[in-house]
Amino acid sequence: MTVETTLTLRLAKDARDIRAAQRLRYEVFVEELGARGALVDHENRLEVDEFDPFFDHLLLIDPRRDPEALADVVGVYRLLPPEKFALAGRYYSESEFDLARLKASGRRLLELGRSCVHPQMRGGAAMFLLWNGLAEYVLERGIEVLFGAASFHGTDVAALAQPLSLLHHNHRAPEGLRVTPESAHAQAMDLLPEAEVNRTAAMAGIPALIKAYLRLGGYVSDGAWIDRDFNTIDVCLVMDTAKMSRKHRDFYTRKQGRE
Repeated sequence: MTVETTLTLRLAKDARDIRAAQRLRYEVFVEELGARGALVDHENRLEVDEFDPFFDHLLLIDPRRDPEALADVVGVYRLLPPEKFALAGRYYSESEFDLARLKASGRRLLELGRSCVHPQMRGGAAMFLLWNGLAEYVLERGIEVLFGAASFHGTDVAALAQPLSLLHHNHRAPEGLRVTPESAHAQAMDLLPEAEVNRTAAMAGIPALIKAYLRLGGYVSDGAWIDRDFNTIDVCLVMDTAKMSRKHRDFYTRKQGRE
């Protein structure tokens, strides 16, 4: 039996579940990737922010790991559907990106964020299982547009010129869904002329999560945002579920037994 066959997927039910998600986020974002922030709880090893109480937390759980030590959660996705946005009053991404066009679209939006997987679970079925859970969540709630910040590790813009330029020239969102970075930490992505972009090198520099959204027909913002607290350069991913490729849309609908 492989490790992945023991995993289960569900939404967080209580404060303990959320703390377990925050523990995994601390291990990945703070200890592994060097993030920092005003609400990071180093004493208890929790990566916390003020939006956590408003979001749904999709959890991937390994029942063989110790829940008392908050070690059983091995994958997380943080989700803010329209009903919970009404309680939160704003989106997390609005600290980095101007979402005016998305908010004015009148469509059912879902903000995604804080996605991570335990190092021991990478390269297997863990992320696939999280995406399956996300697919069910989207269909059950009639979500039309998914969006959220996704990160390149590090803040060296020159080192990321190839992938950022490729995204700018080939994957910017259409006008009606276009998101732009807030000015304080904005970074243009047209760093190289299109003719100078080496697609092979550029794709090698794009994180797996961003590439997965692109394969589903997703887009990126018109510009990036430099997050020095999290030691990342962020783009805002946007995906219109109605324009998803037929292959992936059929996969989503089969998940719900639809024809």
